[in-house]
Amino acid sequence: MRRSHRERHRTQRVGWLRASVLGANDGIVSTASLVLGVAAANISQQNVLVAGIAGLVAGAMSMAAGEYVSVHSQADTEQADIDRERQELKTDDDSEHRELAAIYQGRGLDAALARQVADQLMAHDALGAHLRDELGISQQTQARPTQAALASATSFAIGAALPLAVAALSPAQILTPMVGGTSLVCLAVLGAVAARAGGAPMGIAAVRVTFWSALAMGLTAAVGAMFGVSA
Repeated sequence: MRRSHRERHRTQRVGWLRASVLGANDGIVSTASLVLGVAAANISQQNVLVAGIAGLVAGAMSMAAGEYVSVHSQADTEQADIDRERQELKTDDDSEHRELAAIYQGRGLDAALARQVADQLMAHDALGAHLRDELGISQQTQARPTQAALASATSFAIGAALPLAVAALSPAQILTPMVGGTSLVCLAVLGAVAARAGGAPMGIAAVRVTFWSALAMGLTAAVGAMFGVSA
């Protein structure tokens, strides 16, 4: 008896993975930069934490709203294409058959086989065949606004909690290097894990994330020091 062969493809998780990684990365970078910038301005540790918590809440809500609006726009576009395709199937079925057959012929099938495949697939699920092969819309890649918004907000909050926890537990004298160092290490790990999950090179991803995050933190700290109060 042959065992069934199950394949797991990374494209099935591309939507929530992108939103989660983006949210966690932004949470760490934004909050760590905010904490470092405020700390560099010689503000008390309590006020640094208040600013960081405010940044966490504002950032999580902003990520959720932005992701929801963005992905919902994609979903609206997809739905409009689906409605249009459904209407075309009702009003001009013959042209849709020829269109689908032409797609398969362009992928390497001969004309007769392409027509046969198009006929059989449209008899089974005409709309699904056109959505998948003509428009590139499938269940795995279809936009999900609520899922993306929740993933972004949650991952942002989790990411932002890291530099806040370090800032709360670190002595004031070493708060800046502790927040900066731990944040960069975690960002490098996050970049590597995300690359691993997506099938990309881990080292390059980790270096890329670390470099741009360090630049953001450094610039924010410099602004804080430039406009800070006297000790």
